[in-house]
Amino acid sequence: MKLRRTLAGLVLLAGLTLLPPAQAQGQGCSADAPCELDVFIGFDDQRHDWAQARAAEFGALFPQYRVNIVPFPDYRPLLDSYILAHEQGNPPEVVQLLASGTQFALDSGYFKPVSQIIAGRDEVLGQAVDFDDIVPVVASYYTVHGEWASVPWNTSTLILYANQTLLDRIGVASLPLTWQELEAICAQLQPLMDDGTLRGCIVWPNHGWFFEQWLAQQNTELVNGGNGREGRPTRVDLTSAAALNIAQWHRDMYRAGYYLYSGTRGDWLGAVHVFATLEVPFMLTSSAGVGGITRTAADMGLEVTTGRMVYDAEVGWTGNTIGGATMWITAGLEPEIEEAALAFLLFFSNTENSASWHQATGYVPVRQSAVALLDDRGWFAANPAFRVASEQLADSQVTNATRGAIFGTFVETHDLITQAIEDAMLTDRDLPEIMRAAEAEANLVLEEYNLLFEDN
Repeated sequence: MKLRRTLAGLVLLAGLTLLPPAQAQGQGCSADAPCELDVFIGFDDQRHDWAQARAAEFGALFPQYRVNIVPFPDYRPLLDSYILAHEQGNPPEVVQLLASGTQFALDSGYFKPVSQIIAGRDEVLGQAVDFDDIVPVVASYYTVHGEWASVPWNTSTLILYANQTLLDRIGVASLPLTWQELEAICAQLQPLMDDGTLRGCIVWPNHGWFFEQWLAQQNTELVNGGNGREGRPTRVDLTSAAALNIAQWHRDMYRAGYYLYSGTRGDWLGAVHVFATLEVPFMLTSSAGVGGITRTAADMGLEVTTGRMVYDAEVGWTGNTIGGATMWITAGLEPEIEEAALAFLLFFSNTENSASWHQATGYVPVRQSAVALLDDRGWFAANPAFRVASEQLADSQVTNATRGAIFGTFVETHDLITQAIEDAMLTDRDLPEIMRAAEAEANLVLEEYNLLFEDN
């Protein structure tokens, strides 16, 4: 039912007249009568405070513009509010959308690719473009058919967190890099699981993003059309050797008692809780949480270290893809407003601000110059847990698999993958049968979506 409701919403979207923004502020924004730019973001916590501070700094540089950061508790209500505002003819100038929403953003007609606004320039209102400075695997995600679609901001990847205090106590000398090394450590910890000291060895949220990352590590594409990079995809592949390998590993880890599954799909907070309460020594989750997790651990008198997301040594490691979100500029803005929106985003993600955002949150610095700046300032030396995500992405080969898939039903497919992985762990059904069924449903949903946009 959920998928059908989603597709019904897409049918409505396809039938809408894509109205230009209602804002008609005219030329001549001035300090006495500043033009307003609304920016919708999916954060209403300290990350919103950080964004507001940067908006105020931009306003001090350009008093003819006033940037209003509008917070939302999550990405989905943000998107719903944006679509409603667009229907009413008054959308914000800038909106933050999940990386997985890239194809929807392109198909909707709501947004103007930033390459078209930049038009070959190396600065906009004095703000440097310099997209060659963007970390390559990040740049490769948001470059679609050779064109920058949006401006990267809050980028993350999946990394390993470890309770180093516990590992030191039991004599584990180094963090695992591979599935096999992790399994060996889990076997070493078996007595602690048997006596109830530990409930398991590792926890992570059961979510389709993990499956996608493990596919990328094995250099396997999720959809055809070069993972959607060379043409509109028409088929989701959940029965490849890599996909079945991931499903089998989940089943093996769960049945061995090593992977502690809460039984709730997408249980991000539950995973952190289990790790924080010392019930498991390892956790896989987003690098975006490294700031909060390490600070909380320090307050508890514990040391948390980080390592790369484990991979299957029998296949090898090509790289990891990204997560997080990016900033889109609404189409149809007046030229002066459009320039201001782009200038703000370039300022928002410049070297200094990219470094500051990373320090405040743990999100990966999107600019290579920001990584170098943090290194020069001794940040990574003093905070080594923050370094891992940047190194993991920097070392990733850029292939269509690691660039990440682009297709219109990404969110729905994540949900189907999550359900299939749960079935793999909690039932005795044949694994290929489970994955074939999920694949068939994913392909049906994708086919219905593509019919709405077959001329795009």
